[in-house]
Amino acid sequence: MIKKIPVSIAILLLLLSATILAENPKSKKPGMQGKDSLQINRTINQDYKIRAAKTDEKIKLDGLFDENDWLRAMPARDFYMVLPYDTGHSAAKSEVKMLYDEKAFYLAVTFYDTLPGKRPVESLRRDFTFANNDNFLVFIDPFNDQTTGYSFGVNAVGALWDGTISGGAASNLIWDCKWEAKTKNDSDKWTAEMRIPFKSVRYKRDVSHWNIQFSRQDLKLNEKSAWAPVPRQFTTSQLAYAGQLIWDTPPPKSGLKLSLIPYLYGSVSRNFEKQQATIYRKDIGMDAKLGLSSSLNLDLTYNPDFSQAEVDDQVTNLERFELYFPEKRQFFLENSDLFGNFGTSTTRPFFSRRIGLDAPVSWGTRLSGKIGKDWRVGMMDMQTAKEGDFLSRNFLVASLQKKVFSRSNIGAIFVNKQQLNAPASWEGNNYNRVVGLEYNLASSNNFWNAKLFGQKSFSPHANPANEYTQGLNVIYSRKNYLIELSQIYVGKDFNAETGYVPRTDYFRVNPRITTKFYPKQGPIENHGFFVESDNFYLPGNMKRTDQEVGLDYIFTFKSRARLELKSNYWYVWLRKDFDPTNLKAHYLPASSSYDWLDGSILYVSDNRKSFKYDFQTGYGGYFNGKRMFFQGGFNYRFQPFGYISLIYSYNHLKLPTPWANTGFWLVGPKLDLTFTSNLFLTSYVQYNQQAKNLNINARLQWRYKPVSDIFLVYTDNYFPESGNVKNRALVLKMTYWFN
Repeated sequence: MIKKIPVSIAILLLLLSATILAENPKSKKPGMQGKDSLQINRTINQDYKIRAAKTDEKIKLDGLFDENDWLRAMPARDFYMVLPYDTGHSAAKSEVKMLYDEKAFYLAVTFYDTLPGKRPVESLRRDFTFANNDNFLVFIDPFNDQTTGYSFGVNAVGALWDGTISGGAASNLIWDCKWEAKTKNDSDKWTAEMRIPFKSVRYKRDVSHWNIQFSRQDLKLNEKSAWAPVPRQFTTSQLAYAGQLIWDTPPPKSGLKLSLIPYLYGSVSRNFEKQQATIYRKDIGMDAKLGLSSSLNLDLTYNPDFSQAEVDDQVTNLERFELYFPEKRQFFLENSDLFGNFGTSTTRPFFSRRIGLDAPVSWGTRLSGKIGKDWRVGMMDMQTAKEGDFLSRNFLVASLQKKVFSRSNIGAIFVNKQQLNAPASWEGNNYNRVVGLEYNLASSNNFWNAKLFGQKSFSPHANPANEYTQGLNVIYSRKNYLIELSQIYVGKDFNAETGYVPRTDYFRVNPRITTKFYPKQGPIENHGFFVESDNFYLPGNMKRTDQEVGLDYIFTFKSRARLELKSNYWYVWLRKDFDPTNLKAHYLPASSSYDWLDGSILYVSDNRKSFKYDFQTGYGGYFNGKRMFFQGGFNYRFQPFGYISLIYSYNHLKLPTPWANTGFWLVGPKLDLTFTSNLFLTSYVQYNQQAKNLNINARLQWRYKPVSDIFLVYTDNYFPESGNVKNRALVLKMTYWFN
């Protein structure tokens, strides 16, 4: 039965493709006056054009726009409302102009207020949270593929926001590059002037137009708007709905793009738990970026250090499977979708956090970018050193992606993990390899999205017949409803050691439906229900092993508050012994089964206010007992200098003997200070009762030059019961970006 499924899925996707290719969406009226005779991509909002004029003037970044070329530049105006409604123009008046010279392009932004009062912002920190700030964002698609690109933005006090775009909309904000912005606040408006060097982005040569979108968030008015209209079920970053940027002449050909980023490092640490002596360490390392073309980049790293990366948020773990924590290290992030987006969130053949967390990275290379019109390529080779019981290893991953139709693509990936200098007594796998092939479908209007994939692993002593996985995900999205169907099969011996596959040997079917209703009057912006049935079966006999049936009702208020009423039915047939407390002391036996009901209420307050909070509480069954929990957080911002917050959760498990009653607290106060736009302090305390750990982490960052930093990081871990120190470390790191 299972072997026939991929054929039927392929037929389904071919039918979808035929339907989508027949679509010819109509755009609304143009966003600027005048016609353009240039041949451009057929996009939904292709008639929305802004012209970037070539300038010979020296543009002074001051937010005033008093140069002659700014006065003559044609503006993009008449932004369309996206939220809370998408039926007309925004009440808030906005204006964007663009210029460029041989080295950079410039944006001049003017946002007029409709309501008096302070403009809400969170802080001066780079890569601010979009929803918590009055801000302007620009999304650019230099390759006109409506899939990949860059995002840049500023909030009302001048904090920068930048990232790479993949999958047509998703922004990865850990990516940074060199660029500048200056804001100016008046009583009735705020302005921003931005300068983005051409060498900071990748783009296609000899092309006189890019796809582009402008987005404004006005928290006082509770309104999000976009220059080219976007349906309210989508984010304004959706490149499918971008307009057109027309250059007077194509952007200049890139010369040598070489950046050298050396670092100096010093640390002192001690493991008190193991009664080890204090360790003093000093080191140097280097990253390099070489632009092989305007669209293809080579990254090199030698002896990298990632000590400045933010710590992971701790959680109370009541799951039976490995938890996922996102990648935060800069080297792995540009074009990261070429490596990390294959499969689904639970069947990733490559997960970069597998590299370098148990042994130091010695060196690495990464080639990524565009080749020709429709091809993208990615290749990464990383070498780790021997560390304790871990041998020296080499990690190689290569991917290739071919654009098909308007926004779809076919991709292939190969991952190889190789143990080096393995002794004869080595009992692990000398190698582990995975190959994968997938088709990603995205309709021109983004209403249809689908993915079909297959992967095969290769490991010594495994059964080849059970070393594969395949899956399908189909989404249909409209304003009032979203329908999703996911199907995954993972073989018993499928093994992706450099990937993220928390469980194997199952067949999964997961349909979901979300509906929304939009009242014309009253305090509610929209309300509706979410229902899903997540089902796991044993391949072969199709015995049910897991099931979750959820029914939620959700209210979103015009004040930006949200209320969710949640209910769930659970069924679990344990395939392995499991301790429901995850303390690994007492176990429920394999082959035992349990079912239960639970419910909860979640409330999230208006995030425009200086003090905001969220709270969730629930009660119901839990395996062979009961569970009561509450969790949430508080946040107070003192703009624009940062905020103080507190996250908390408590889980109370009432289980029979030998577990009895068990309670787990997780408390995490955090202080985030931005003294200036270049000097930041983050202090984080996390008490995890389940892990029996109290962690203190403080990080001071001084960006003394663009993308050049000095970090001072202090970390402490304690035994909460006794207050005794487990381990302690102090790190000083300095980086400098030469280019």
